[in-house]
Amino acid sequence: MNLKSRLSQKNETIRMLHTDPNLMHSMSEQIVSWFPKIPKEYVIVCVGTDRSTGDALGPLTGTYLMDKKLKHMTVYGTLHDPVHATNLEDYLSLINKQHKNAFIIAIDACLGKTSSVGQIIACEGALKPGAALNKPLPPVGDIHITGVVNISGFMEYSVLQNTRLSIVLEMAKKIANVIDHIDQQLTASYVTPAVLSQRARKEPI
Repeated sequence: MNLKSRLSQKNETIRMLHTDPNLMHSMSEQIVSWFPKIPKEYVIVCVGTDRSTGDALGPLTGTYLMDKKLKHMTVYGTLHDPVHATNLEDYLSLINKQHKNAFIIAIDACLGKTSSVGQIIACEGALKPGAALNKPLPPVGDIHITGVVNISGFMEYSVLQNTRLSIVLEMAKKIANVIDHIDQQLTASYVTPAVLSQRARKEPI
């Protein structure tokens, strides 16, 4: 859980309400513009836990993405197998071994101002889970997407526990739709040895 989103002013950011009809097109277009020019593996890391309503945004998004059967992205973090504070380092180690030099998109919930609740924020740079609580967790991702699920301030853990499931579900669906739309724009890239075509072959003299 990224309780307070600390976005650097140097990083590009796009934030939109999850109810905005242009969300999928505009946000996916912006995210694609941050993708590397050289083809890489793409990995989605959905951070959070199913033991807290507010913090379930990541695992819910991961579960929706698994149902969509993405063709070009690998997803970690679902309701059945969540990626959270106690196993995050293990998952990152696994990802580094199985996906060499992958481009990682991290997804997490966050708390913010009253006027920001319901917004989905995409930003260049790594997610810093637990930064507000001074937890020694490693940064995750080349870019990250967060959803503001409730109001930050006093007794934040209690706020998370009392976050309405309806808004978390809707935001998770919208984030999953954005990722799915991006996946549909990707094409597989295979490097194979050059083969001399039959037409180019000459009969031996």
